[in-house]
Amino acid sequence: MTRTERRTRRAVQVTGAGVAALLALSACSSDDSGGTSTKPDASSSSASPELSGTVTVFAAASLKESFTSLGQEFEKAHPGTKVTFNFGGSDTLAASITGGAPADVFASASPKTMAIVTDAKDNATEPVTFARNQLEIATLPGNPDKVSSLEDLTKSGLKVVLCDKEVPCGAAAQKALEAGSLELTPVSYEQDVKAALTKVELKEADAAVVYKTDVHAAGDKVEGVEFPESADAVNDYPIALLKDAPNAEAAKAFIALVRSADGQKVLTAAGFLQP
Repeated sequence: MTRTERRTRRAVQVTGAGVAALLALSACSSDDSGGTSTKPDASSSSASPELSGTVTVFAAASLKESFTSLGQEFEKAHPGTKVTFNFGGSDTLAASITGGAPADVFASASPKTMAIVTDAKDNATEPVTFARNQLEIATLPGNPDKVSSLEDLTKSGLKVVLCDKEVPCGAAAQKALEAGSLELTPVSYEQDVKAALTKVELKEADAAVVYKTDVHAAGDKVEGVEFPESADAVNDYPIALLKDAPNAEAAKAFIALVRSADGQKVLTAAGFLQP
């Protein structure tokens, strides 16, 4: 090969390398402008699916005010969803679930009543404690009977209402009475804590043993009296996704809200204790 031929070949090689470099630069420039990027879009790949439909929540009666508020917050955050609630005694709700009632979430006022559902294997996730609740005595406004202790509820002539012993608030009341070595015969046993509180609000009873959260929710309709034995009867509140939940994805999101910092703010504002 002559010297002239070698020079010509080297020039072609240099020119080819330059073209390759220009093409690479052009690709980078096009990528920066968003025109021909082959990189995955991080925002789209991490986006969660849009939630919709109804979430059915079976929840202890004492959760009515706080869960109703959280349901409204959930609906605002996820347009197209609706949260419906069935509030009642945890034992009754658990029996409904094991009996086949369609629901997505169960929030119970005690591990014992949650166990009714888990023993029947009707849960899809392990129950997690999301709040705790403590008892308080609800009296008529102004506390006309001067109730200042749990023992005062045993006074003759005082009409006292308790929750049924199978209901978490009733079981907790029995623990508190046992802790104080006290015996109490109420004028009635009610099926859930709201029913017990209502008896006092309607002045059909002088006092009732309910949760702090219920006294808080009642405002000036009742007056609350704390008692030390309540520390021996604090209830844990577990929540779980149910098996065959009709709207499992939205239900998981609702449970996440309940357990989130925002959810905990709503619960503590209502008088619940941190889990």
